[in-house]
Amino acid sequence: MNAEHSHTPAPPKGKKRIPRSFKELTPSNHFNPRTFFYEMLWKGWFTKRAGEHRVPAFPNLVEGQMALTWIGHASFLCQFTNLNVLIDPNFANWIFLLKRLKHAGIHIDHLPKIDLVLITHAHFDHFHKRTLKRLPASSRIAVVPWGMGDLAHGLGFERIVELQWWESFSLRDWKVTLTPSKHWGARMIHDEHRGYGGYQIEHQGRKIYHAGDSAYSDVFKEIGRRILPEVALLPIGAYYPDSFRHVHMGPDEALKVFKDLGAKVFVPMHYGTFKLSFEALDEPPRWLKQLAMREGLNHQLRVLEEGVPEIF
Repeated sequence: MNAEHSHTPAPPKGKKRIPRSFKELTPSNHFNPRTFFYEMLWKGWFTKRAGEHRVPAFPNLVEGQMALTWIGHASFLCQFTNLNVLIDPNFANWIFLLKRLKHAGIHIDHLPKIDLVLITHAHFDHFHKRTLKRLPASSRIAVVPWGMGDLAHGLGFERIVELQWWESFSLRDWKVTLTPSKHWGARMIHDEHRGYGGYQIEHQGRKIYHAGDSAYSDVFKEIGRRILPEVALLPIGAYYPDSFRHVHMGPDEALKVFKDLGAKVFVPMHYGTFKLSFEALDEPPRWLKQLAMREGLNHQLRVLEEGVPEIF
């Protein structure tokens, strides 16, 4: 493992105290119990789950090609000729009382052998323990941000690697780097020591970047300068009302991130699966396409369909 240290330090540990209200359960202080229950739980319970599991037709790749399969939400399968990477895998139909409103694009039993699992942070929609326990049995490595290693123990991984921002882990001819983001990593109210971020995967001359969860920040300009991603997987959902933008970004800010990164291809994610905010589930991609067309970037936008592998 090698580390390249950034001028951007890991966030300091805050002093623990009992929250004074439900709003303090999220850093952006936008949690209203009554509205949350109605908009995100109650309505979802009576909404028929859309989509379907597909039987994936994984392509035969040549060296230098990679294939992406969007599973849904922030979950992706990234494939090279000799490396299969899962990012934030979540096949759950429910997260506690929160219903999944669109089926995972593929069934977990249809996954190929997985070599590497990347987890961006400990939130339940990104780090789903039951999914991780059910992954195909193989020699697997998990890479997680600092402070998450204890959560990943007992989930079937042969090796668990914790990274700080800008640290990299290399094995054979591939490398993974943890990059900063503007979010938070606590699994519960008080475990503020856990890290968060995005990842860049470098293999066979290709660079693919998954931003994890994040609000807009100037840190993306630094990411662009330091690692210059080629394909950028960027979140576009969970942004309304505007107070949610303290920890998430909408399509407008995601396009700004894309330009800050200097990437060639924009693949949107983090929408259409779980109701995490108050915009309609189909609004983020619709708005993103409008903005990309207006700014002349539509040729760089690749909106994936869940369960359908695409070659890059």
